[in-house]
Amino acid sequence: MTARHAEAGTASMTRPPARPFAQVDVFTHVPTQGNPVAVVLDGDGLTDAQMAAFARWTNLSETTFVLPPTDQGAADGADYRLRIFTPAGELPFAGHPTLGSCHAWLQAGGSPRADGVVVQECGVGLVSIRRDPQARLAFAAPDLLADAPLAPAELDAVVTALGVPADAVLDHRLLDNGPGWRVLLLDSAERVAGLSPDFTALRAAHPDLSVGVVGLYPQDAPGPDGVAVEVRGFALSMGIPEDPVTGSLNAVVGQWLTSDGRLPRRYVAAQGAALGRAGRVHVVRDAEDAVWVGGDSVTVVAGTVRL
Repeated sequence: MTARHAEAGTASMTRPPARPFAQVDVFTHVPTQGNPVAVVLDGDGLTDAQMAAFARWTNLSETTFVLPPTDQGAADGADYRLRIFTPAGELPFAGHPTLGSCHAWLQAGGSPRADGVVVQECGVGLVSIRRDPQARLAFAAPDLLADAPLAPAELDAVVTALGVPADAVLDHRLLDNGPGWRVLLLDSAERVAGLSPDFTALRAAHPDLSVGVVGLYPQDAPGPDGVAVEVRGFALSMGIPEDPVTGSLNAVVGQWLTSDGRLPRRYVAAQGAALGRAGRVHVVRDAEDAVWVGGDSVTVVAGTVRL
């Protein structure tokens, strides 16, 4: 054996292990029209630094790692544990990674312990995921960690950065289910669709800013596909100027605006048109007042990664 062959053999012996991988488009049944999530289906043994580096490398809004549940999580019924990374760091919860990772886990042969419900352990605790009557996966929105109006100075800074007149803001809240969204309800869906934010000003408004903007369609003139609301999400602190379709944001919007009747207990939200996507988010407030957020998912890439 030559020295070159010996060196090549040593290199092959030290290659990182192949780990099953999927890239799933969420909130769409048409590939490239939703929000992709990269899912490493066996994250066991990876360090925090390795996970963060891979998330930066994929450069998607989120990359996830499926792990065995903790002892406490398993005792409480968790099927798996999920760690969720943006290019800028880790999140305790995010919506489209939850649905996309569950989709990939089930396709890879995962079997839930409880009939009809997958239980995910993540930073905010346990999250239940089920299929709705149309076979779409839907997650139960986590309880809010904060729910309060925005401080006047913060509201002024966000309104200025969005480039909208102050009287176009009908209501506003800080709604935190992990990421922590500052959500503004504007006076129309058309105004939301036409926004052209000043991202530098948004970044300066708050060091950890995630801004959601919502506009309702008139009940007698719904949007495309009968949607009730147009949504956009700007998450600069996570390294995401505009997120294509955002489960955690749609979850807090559903909790907020179905609680007082401004949105019906069952509706569809549109998000992503500004980025050339056509995301559709299906939101239901059930008889027990739990809010479920769901949508279609489709696997676009399947294979292995070496980490």
